[in-house]
Amino acid sequence: MLRQFAVLVLFVALTMAAGAGVGILTAPGEWYAALNKPAFNPPNWIFGPVWSALYLMIGVAGWRIWRAKGAGLAMALWWVQLALNLAWSPVFFGMQQPLAALGVLAAMLAAIIAFMAVARRADAFAFWLFAPYAVWVIFAGVLNTSIVILN
Repeated sequence: MLRQFAVLVLFVALTMAAGAGVGILTAPGEWYAALNKPAFNPPNWIFGPVWSALYLMIGVAGWRIWRAKGAGLAMALWWVQLALNLAWSPVFFGMQQPLAALGVLAAMLAAIIAFMAVARRADAFAFWLFAPYAVWVIFAGVLNTSIVILN
């Protein structure tokens, strides 16, 4: 039981630390502030709390899949979506390439949906933990697309 809890803490801490680290290293700056954005663009302060909650859910889902028997493909997809998630900010903010970031986002959404499809059989709760993440990434895709079009 203690080992399971320690692994849960590790999954959540690593997921949140990776997300926070990328966020700090690629924080929006003057370039992003100067972009034309759609009217539905959320205020900048909303992204931190939303991503914190999402990273918590992503970490818990990863832990639950790690514990599930026969969930090898789901675990592989969990790592793929996380890698794509962590790649988006460096491409969008660091390289200042919104169109390329949109490609990363599309691949991330595909990995999220694939994870959900496979994880549902192994752990339905992990599936549901990813539902808000999928919705947010769809919204992020609409926002990213709008920024590409407006600029």
